[in-house]
Amino acid sequence: MSLNGYAKIERGESKIYLDKLEQIAQVFDIDVVELMQSDGKNICFQIESPLGSVYQGGGEAQLSIEIERLKLALSHANEKEELLKKLLEQKDSEITTLKELIQASKK
Repeated sequence: MSLNGYAKIERGESKIYLDKLEQIAQVFDIDVVELMQSDGKNICFQIESPLGSVYQGGGEAQLSIEIERLKLALSHANEKEELLKKLLEQKDSEITTLKELIQASKK
């Protein structure tokens, strides 16, 4: 990476991509994650692919809140899944019992 290229990134005149971020981290001999730590400031990520674009922005506090919200939603979804499994087992058991009653009544 050239000095001019780095200067453009510093001035906000150029977008920074992951490969450039890795090069900068290598120059400073630090991990890419350390470069992305916000120290209370906001960080914005924009990810583009042929399927569409994703924009994520926020500070550490917002990200922590979002992580906790997602953990809670996942926990709730897991509880619902367990309940549905139990209901399916109960349904199957009732069907089996009803089939046995039908067979017994035919004899």
